[in-house]
Amino acid sequence: MKTTVESSLKFLDPRTLAKLQGLTLRARRIVEGFVAGLHRSPYRGFSVEFAEHREYVPGDDIRYLDWKVFGRTDKFYLKQYEDETNLICYLALDVSESMSYRGPDSALSKLEYAQCIAAALAWLVLQRQDAVGLITFDSQIRDYVPPSNSPARLSELLTVMEQTPSANKTAISNTFRQLAQKLTKRGVVLVISDLFDDAANVLMGLRHLRHRQHDLAVLQILDPAELSLPFDRPTLFRGLEGLPELTTQPRAIRAAYRAELDAFLQQLKRGCSDNEIDYRLISTAQSFDVALSAFVSSRRRVR
Repeated sequence: MKTTVESSLKFLDPRTLAKLQGLTLRARRIVEGFVAGLHRSPYRGFSVEFAEHREYVPGDDIRYLDWKVFGRTDKFYLKQYEDETNLICYLALDVSESMSYRGPDSALSKLEYAQCIAAALAWLVLQRQDAVGLITFDSQIRDYVPPSNSPARLSELLTVMEQTPSANKTAISNTFRQLAQKLTKRGVVLVISDLFDDAANVLMGLRHLRHRQHDLAVLQILDPAELSLPFDRPTLFRGLEGLPELTTQPRAIRAAYRAELDAFLQQLKRGCSDNEIDYRLISTAQSFDVALSAFVSSRRRVR
């Protein structure tokens, strides 16, 4: 018989998630599996400076319940400390056409995987009663949902993500310059994208956000087929974002392709490091516990 943790962890597998209909259900299953699979909460490490109380929500660490307040009010409240307060998280989701790619062995497209990651993170942020907002973008900003810590905000974010088409080009530099002007209140900006644009333009766009002193993190989402070019037979590649179709022999170009991709990824990684931007490369074959744990751990170190 499977334990509760084992049963929950299966929902962190993209192939299992692909069988579920609706982003809301997928996000809930990811969060439930992620939390159940942890040996300890990713949100421990409260600072020693008490700030205020907040109402208990399921999933909170009961060690921080204030039993004296419970004795007076018969309600559960947690002690909230200084480093928990006033967090604003902006989720910047790439909805350009290249994000619609799904390799032959992948359960989810890059966009579907990115939506699941964004939805799960929004869910976790709201569980802390912090504020979360959403920006969808391609060659320009498509949707902007201002940050809020209202429980109703999650439903709105999921609706926007599910209704956003992916049929346009990417133009990160100009789009992020506009975004930097729009996000006037500093916060954590999480970019979820394949970053398929000129590397110099990507880094220029990210610097616009860093110049505004946002705490910036990037999750680069790629399909396993994009990382390895596993095709063996002559293949017709359909161009995305305005590029033409191309028939080629993958074996003949595989080494050059991988070298070019590696140079691109290294330039992005190095540029992010130089600008104090947290960078993570995620394959859509990764289970969500691996992807979320890496990100949550990095944010815990930063904070």
